[in-house]
Amino acid sequence: MTTRAKLLAPKLLTEWELWACANEMIRQHGFDAPIHAAMRADELMGSDLDGSRNWRLIVHRIHELLGRDSERRH
Repeated sequence: MTTRAKLLAPKLLTEWELWACANEMIRQHGFDAPIHAAMRADELMGSDLDGSRNWRLIVHRIHELLGRDSERRH
């Protein structure tokens, strides 16, 4: 793979990185973490689809960490 191809390759996070980000978002924002992560996903939708996808995956993990009730609140 060329350097250019590597730069253009999808930049999806590993499972470990997704869970680490979810935990950090909860540490920083508490029960508002899903809202902040979803807003970031929306911001990236037009310019960075991989980044937006990563943030949506983080939102799901945040909900898992906070428990099912948090999904109903947001």
